[in-house]
Amino acid sequence: MIVAFWYGIVPIAGGFFNRYRWRKFRNRFNDMRLSPLLDYSQYRKLDKEGGIFRFSGSIESITDARTLWVRGDDLTIPVSLANTKCYLLPVHQGEGHPEAPEQIRWNRVSTLTEGSKVFIGGQLKTHDERLNFTSSKEHPLVVIFYNCPDSQLPSEIIKAARTKNEYWNTITPVSIATGALILLYIAASFLNRPAFRLTVITSLAAVFIPILPIFPPGFLLTSLYRRLTWIARKLRASYDLARYGLLPNSSDRLARHYGFRAYSLEALAWVLMILGICINLVFVFLILFLFQVITF
Repeated sequence: MIVAFWYGIVPIAGGFFNRYRWRKFRNRFNDMRLSPLLDYSQYRKLDKEGGIFRFSGSIESITDARTLWVRGDDLTIPVSLANTKCYLLPVHQGEGHPEAPEQIRWNRVSTLTEGSKVFIGGQLKTHDERLNFTSSKEHPLVVIFYNCPDSQLPSEIIKAARTKNEYWNTITPVSIATGALILLYIAASFLNRPAFRLTVITSLAAVFIPILPIFPPGFLLTSLYRRLTWIARKLRASYDLARYGLLPNSSDRLARHYGFRAYSLEALAWVLMILGICINLVFVFLILFLFQVITF
């Protein structure tokens, strides 16, 4: 039960939360890319109520008041970074899958060079007698710094907005360490009690479960797992692109096709991973059992 909870349930719950967070990000970005484009002629027609718009340009300056000034083709607009999540799209080269956008803090934004390209989507409202892009709970701003052609930005963002390994997230190291300490405590508590030899062996064997995938012979299945999950991630990205109409001949049928293939491969990958762990766990169990027999 300890193994299942700390090595399985908690990290997997963190993985599902990661998926939910990125799915929310993709949906929000897709909504914003379909919103009206703000330009000078559109800006002149606005009243103090503002509205929901998208805007692309380059960094002109950034002030201590956490205001980012973005220069477009015919308009410069202020963007309030207070309570705003900003993302940096890593440079992607080759055929490999792009890295997930990196969420960056205010002090990191201030180090970006003048002229860096930025996409903004969200609410435009009046502040200090001037229309600003401003984030709110109902309408959070989407601010993405990027270095790719503007025409490729939607597909690059959608493809990238997934983590490589949802299982390994910010919760996982803490969860694994907690589970390992509990198992070591159990093993130490019963170490000098021969009647509980099996408990000691089982607890010590279970401690090694998180690192078992990197050792042979189970490593062969782990390699297959990594390959299949990489392919599944690309298929899930294709599913997103088809769902958002960013692929040629995009349709619900095409999206379902990619989705079914992706989740089928992912399920097979996890079966192989679990099988590899079980194989290695048998070897660890036998080694510890022999050690206990020799010791006692």
